[in-house]
Amino acid sequence: MRYVRHVKGAVTVTVATAACHTLMSAGFAGARDIAAESDDDTWAGAFEFLLTTAASWALMPLLLWAGMRMMGETHNAVLVAVGGLFWAGVSGYFTDDIDTAGGHIPFLALAAYILLGTGLAGAGPSHRD
Repeated sequence: MRYVRHVKGAVTVTVATAACHTLMSAGFAGARDIAAESDDDTWAGAFEFLLTTAASWALMPLLLWAGMRMMGETHNAVLVAVGGLFWAGVSGYFTDDIDTAGGHIPFLALAAYILLGTGLAGAGPSHRD
């Protein structure tokens, strides 16, 4: 029953994407606030911006792994590795979109990422008791 693994992957990828996107939105807003409060520092908020980006990129593979493990699925290396790398690419490409007040990654890009992750979730063998 491979489709069950895909459903579990879809749920996991959707939740992980929402968490990482929210992290980036909140972190970038904080970095913008710090930059706005600083009158003469050109690099104000840069550390927070980089820390937010790095945290999102590190959190995605962790959430993918933990989510699949919580649902009883093992052998998730392909999902974790490729999903993490593609998240770095997607979120890196759309950083300017997220880094605006109320900004977000375009819906189609998020949907494509979730579909990719759903497909990758089926790369491992199904859990059988």
